[in-house]
Amino acid sequence: MNEKLKIARPLPADIVVDSGLAPITAMMSSRLMVLANLLKRGAILRYKRLAGLSSVEFGLVASLGRRPPMSVVRLAEAVGMDKGQISRALAELVARKLVAKAVNPRDNRETLVSLTKAGLAAHDVIVAGAQERNRRLLEQLTSQELEQLLGQIDRLTATAAHMLAAEKELG
Repeated sequence: MNEKLKIARPLPADIVVDSGLAPITAMMSSRLMVLANLLKRGAILRYKRLAGLSSVEFGLVASLGRRPPMSVVRLAEAVGMDKGQISRALAELVARKLVAKAVNPRDNRETLVSLTKAGLAAHDVIVAGAQERNRRLLEQLTSQELEQLLGQIDRLTATAAHMLAAEKELG
């Protein structure tokens, strides 16, 4: 990446300084992490209550969804988690008959996983719960505010991806 870093415009003082917050916690990235963590903790509690799934398990069930069977390696890539951690969670889901494992008929060295009927029912509970949580979170915004927010999040995400790539290049 050979692009030059842009010089940041100074932010208005009321955005930078919040007398109730330490400087690092007043930053946008910290505020977004707090929001993400609150949403994640709420989701974990909800899916544990509704479907009896841990955070790793509900992530796997949600990722498997109503798709064709997928390899454990592909699933690990999809959820961005360590293959060992996924294997342990999959073993629990198989024991609870939420996930089925089968040898890939095209490559007997590879294991394919998919949801069972019970797993699909758990998936549907997760999706309904996620839709309800999303509705409750966003119902306070007008459609114009939502469109603006999503556009801003997309821009911030793209910038964060560029920043990550630049950090990786620096070693």
